[in-house]
Amino acid sequence: MATAVSTPTDKSDEHEEAAPQVVKLDPALLVRDECNAREHDTEPDEKLIASVKELGVEEPISVRPRPDGTFGVFKGWRRAQAAQAANAAAEQDGRPVRLVMAYVREDLVGRDGWTRFLSLVENDHREGMSERDTLRAQELALIDMTDVDRRTAAKALGVGRNAAKQAKAAQKLNDAVLRRTAAAGMDLEQTAQLAEVAGVRGAEDRLMRALSRDHAEGKGGRGHWDQEMALLRAEQADAETRAKAEEELRAANIPLLGRVPSYEKDPSRPLTELTSGLGNPLTEDNHKNCPGHSARLDDEHRPVWHCADPAAYGHKVRAQPKKPKTEEDEHKAEERARIVACNRAWKAAAGPRQEFVKRLVRGKTLPDEARLFAQQILMDLPRFYGKWAEKQRTQTVALLLGAKDPENDSASETAASFPKNRLANVLFAQVAAAFEDAIREPKQFDTARMTHVYLWESPDRLQAAYLLLLESLGQADDGSYQLSEVEQQAVASHRPNAAA
Repeated sequence: MATAVSTPTDKSDEHEEAAPQVVKLDPALLVRDECNAREHDTEPDEKLIASVKELGVEEPISVRPRPDGTFGVFKGWRRAQAAQAANAAAEQDGRPVRLVMAYVREDLVGRDGWTRFLSLVENDHREGMSERDTLRAQELALIDMTDVDRRTAAKALGVGRNAAKQAKAAQKLNDAVLRRTAAAGMDLEQTAQLAEVAGVRGAEDRLMRALSRDHAEGKGGRGHWDQEMALLRAEQADAETRAKAEEELRAANIPLLGRVPSYEKDPSRPLTELTSGLGNPLTEDNHKNCPGHSARLDDEHRPVWHCADPAAYGHKVRAQPKKPKTEEDEHKAEERARIVACNRAWKAAAGPRQEFVKRLVRGKTLPDEARLFAQQILMDLPRFYGKWAEKQRTQTVALLLGAKDPENDSASETAASFPKNRLANVLFAQVAAAFEDAIREPKQFDTARMTHVYLWESPDRLQAAYLLLLESLGQADDGSYQLSEVEQQAVASHRPNAAA
């Protein structure tokens, strides 16, 4: 039973084909709409039921008509259930039942995505809706919309164009983590990124600290977050590379030797230290049929071939003086571990750095500091820039200019799409590309000193100036970019007050 009781309300947004009318409905005709965003904690509490028994449902609910004559409630389902419970009690007591005020949204029939979005907005403004329900509703609503509706909904929710994918990814986290991310103020993109690297030990704590540092600076940027994510992705990629190497050994039925405790003697030896019984060198090929054929993985996760027990399988140890392990050996091992970590961090830092340069280049106005820096490099033509220009490498330039396919798109054609008044942006992209290619690898040969150096220890003056420029521009852009720890280490001696 339904009776109209008011005139149509004002049209509230461009998606409503007709303003809905408030009508009175029998609660017995109400069912939960399949696009109601709230999937958990959907039952009314005793306080709500008691209130409805006394006063009825004071605020109209929102429903869609269904083919069977019932109405699907997508806003106010708990109030509708409270009304049903109140009427059941009234019938038992012989008291009259109450009808429910409702907006009947005929315009939403067949528009599931928009219906779910409206339900999400309603529930998001009320307490009690779980983070998982919110993510699920965002994902399903945005997937099931037209492009026009999706743009409007994303703007209303304050999310980006990839929100549906991000919401789906974020749901991989358990409820406890989702509650912590919401309490810490992570946005949807950040929650999805946490889910991406959740398998890395300590990822949540590290990202929480980075988020806290960004919030503490109060500029609205996420420079610390981006750097920590780059490191976590690099560590995850490193772990995946190792897992792949281990799987390849398992597939080939080659045992992977584990770490031997210091108090036990390790019987295994690398093949480079062994010979056959006749004194011939052992290699992977001529040793693979030995029962002791095995491997360990080096720092780059490449197999180093071993024999698990040379004495048992008739091999001889190459004659060489035995050196006891010394404190110097331990220092060398620590230094090797430090080098591996710094090299990995240096390569990881390139991602956030290049993304920031892309944002600068694609911006409407290039900061004067960037323009002057590019102008200086182009006018002075330092040796590294001249050598880079001669090689005509254009992939990095295309990347920084924002080409969709940097490997195949022409950098000059991409640059031609820029307005005339953004020539400085294009020139800065070229100069930045030269620096990015120059500092891509952490270990380089320094011709001035005729030795190899690590850039995270000893960058040259111009390389440090480039990094310091980006740091300054990132700070001016509300902290949207921060130098990583390894980059800060590299430029420490080049800061203006370093000699003071």
